[in-house]
Amino acid sequence: MTPFWRNKRFLSNAAQLISVFIIAIVVFILWDNLTYNLEQLGIGFGFDFLQSQASFDIGETLVAYKPTDSYYRALLVGLLNSLRVSILGIILATIVGAVVGIARLSTNWLVRNLALIYVELLRNTPLLLQLFFWYFAVFISLPKIENQVSLFGLINLNNKGTQFPFGLEISSELSALILGLTLYAGAFIAEIIRGGIQSVPKGQWEAARALGLKGRLIMRLVILPQALRVIIPPLTSQYLNIAKNSSLAIAVGYPDIYFVASTTFNQTGRAVEVMLLIMVTYLTISLTISLTMNSLNRYVQLKER
Repeated sequence: MTPFWRNKRFLSNAAQLISVFIIAIVVFILWDNLTYNLEQLGIGFGFDFLQSQASFDIGETLVAYKPTDSYYRALLVGLLNSLRVSILGIILATIVGAVVGIARLSTNWLVRNLALIYVELLRNTPLLLQLFFWYFAVFISLPKIENQVSLFGLINLNNKGTQFPFGLEISSELSALILGLTLYAGAFIAEIIRGGIQSVPKGQWEAARALGLKGRLIMRLVILPQALRVIIPPLTSQYLNIAKNSSLAIAVGYPDIYFVASTTFNQTGRAVEVMLLIMVTYLTISLTISLTMNSLNRYVQLKER
């Protein structure tokens, strides 16, 4: 009988326990050092400041907010703004990526090469530069409200924002941010989808055609369901990038959670607490996206009988 200290399962569990113990010690040392340094500087640690009056305005909110509200309310407004950007960015980038990814495989020379130019241009240009372009060169440069541009008689564009039917209006800052994130992430998603489609054996296409299915039906019913098993894992990384890159909103003046937290830090001087709040916020968003996509990935995998 093999002694327990040579058992692979025992060694694996022991290594994990030792790793956790070492990490706990390191965290304790860092925390102790942090609290000691704060005491030496005469700075207390706590989140009581969240109940104090924020005293600053937020230009764009999804819920009611006024400067006399607390920092907690201000951070909540910033969080909701970040979630709006992340969710819209993920949805729109997926749509753009799917369209461009399929276009990359088109038999039409013009469509295929236009999609290639789009992908290569946006993938190889910094996102921050693209955001500056859309904000300063496009949206801010639009005519004033009295001379606004109308698209198809439905969408009105002016230097204050974009107006949609049913009274929906979004600011120039949000318009530039969503458009920049969508097009940038869409270029990466397009390549992911193209690679996933090409990973499906050609025999699947031939078998579907032999059954009399047309091109669109083959793609929707046969190819994409199989390609999803290859697409979802790297797609998860792009969704996480969209959520984290939304913090670049501060570059165009959109009040997301990072923007509001920065203002809170400047007014209160609570650097550690504010940084912890930002870290926990983005960690929670990222874990939620990962768990959702992992569940979807398990659902689309082949089930062995």
